[in-house]
Amino acid sequence: MKPANSVLSGYGTTVFEVMSRLAMEHQSINLGQGFPDEDGPEDVRRAAADALMAGPNQYPPMLGLPELRQAVAAHAKHHYGLDVDWQNEVMAASGATEVLTGCMMGLIEPGDEVVLIEPLYDCYLPIIRRAGGVPKMVRVEPPNWTLPRADLEAAFSDRTKLILLNNPMNPAAKVFADDELSFIAELVMRYDTYAVCDEVYEHIAFDGRGHTPLITLPGMRDRCVRIGSAGKTFSLTGWKVGYATAAPELLAPIAKAHQFVTFTTPPNLQKAVAFGLGKDDAYFRGLSNDMQAKRDRFGAGLSRIGFDVIDCQGTYFITADFRPLGFEGDDVEFCRHITVEAGVTAVPVSAFYLENGPSHFVRFCFCKKDQVLDAAIERLEAFFGKS
Repeated sequence: MKPANSVLSGYGTTVFEVMSRLAMEHQSINLGQGFPDEDGPEDVRRAAADALMAGPNQYPPMLGLPELRQAVAAHAKHHYGLDVDWQNEVMAASGATEVLTGCMMGLIEPGDEVVLIEPLYDCYLPIIRRAGGVPKMVRVEPPNWTLPRADLEAAFSDRTKLILLNNPMNPAAKVFADDELSFIAELVMRYDTYAVCDEVYEHIAFDGRGHTPLITLPGMRDRCVRIGSAGKTFSLTGWKVGYATAAPELLAPIAKAHQFVTFTTPPNLQKAVAFGLGKDDAYFRGLSNDMQAKRDRFGAGLSRIGFDVIDCQGTYFITADFRPLGFEGDDVEFCRHITVEAGVTAVPVSAFYLENGPSHFVRFCFCKKDQVLDAAIERLEAFFGKS
């Protein structure tokens, strides 16, 4: 038999799937995979149901329904002061990952270099490599997740096509500071490159931090693709509705890729997301505040057990160093250990690095019901109290 594609066939089962299977086998509380265990706002879900029954349920426009694209533009104006032409600068798609795929297929020529900041969301490398891009890796590391500016500058060259920036950052839970964003913007301009900005956690930043889209910085308006996600903003990850904002010349090739991948997205979901993006500020503040309360609740429990908990500035995730507990193995072994023995599942942080990642940190997902978080802490307390 002739071999399959060498890029994609070379990837094994994701760490999330491996740990989830182990969690199911041992009836463990699974805090490895990043999705809420409660559905989002009822009025948004009701809008989707009503639109489904009212119809039409046929192909919507390839770029997305006008009401969703208008809502994305209005949302950007209201929250960030960004003026967007909804007709030429906004595209809806079947999830942020599909937008990312469109960006890489539409913008990268084989051999182009792409700057990435580790730790990485797991889809980035396969998409870039399948598009023919050459990844240039720069890493931030716990406990401080400091951006190494000299390393980042060294990663840029005349061969750089774009930087893929995840902010707020999964899994590091880092929110890039304004001076860090300004430094990145300067490099983008100096090397005449683009920035693809994965901002799906834009409304999940903590401790009074505001989210600053890179596209709002001087010189970035025509160089950035800004990506948002209804899944994260409305706790409806199964809907897979994403959206991109970019200058017309930048959006056009991305839309061409979208046209030949999924072409469109369910119209009832688009209408419901348009409704949701028009919610008042109280909703978006509430989302952030609720997630911050969960972070604090779970983080306090981990600290009480003896973990060294790393600062979590945003997203669904909290990182903890398990060395104070006396475990002598690496992070993969620790995650298996607590899944099997304590009945709580996390994922190893090293899995988010291409190679030689930190080996004594694990990531927990805290976007769960309070009773689930409390039960996980109780199991860990009971286990490590006996160790």
